Amino acid sequence: MKIVDILSKESVICDLSSDSKKRLLEDLAVLAEKGTGIDRRVILDALVERERLGTTGVGAGVALPHTRLIGIDKIFCAFVRTNPVDFEAVDGKLVDLVFLLLVPEEAGADHLKALARLSRLLRDESVTEKLRKAKTNEDIYQVICDSDVAEG
Repeated sequence: MKIVDILSKESVICDLSSDSKKRLLEDLAVLAEKGTGIDRRVILDALVERERLGTTGVGAGVALPHTRLIGIDKIFCAFVRTNPVDFEAVDGKLVDLVFLLLVPEEAGADHLKALARLSRLLRDESVTEKLRKAKTNEDIYQVICDSDVAEG
């Protein structure tokens, strides 16, 4: 599974300005509503419930909020770069790079494959540096596409 198979250009935002983890999750829910047609409150509730299990702030300024959702038939992915937010990350650092992943309730292994792919991409410091320096949504999407292809 490639990231470009689940991420559209319309689901990339380079200049989100959230002032808290809660607000960031709300903003992600709004973005996901546009991409999935699922009510933002349903998405937000699912994301908040997932965060209660443990933070999806994986460290190094990166978060990978994800959850299963009833009502979607394919994986939805979004990427936002935001001002640094306290996301209760495992390393205590503020988060500015966020991939959102919503998967169908019955997604099975595809959920884990997508998370693993995103995780590998964001462990590459050259990729995260490019994502932080990109000027536009299109630039960010291109960085992800180029990095996704390079990974094979």
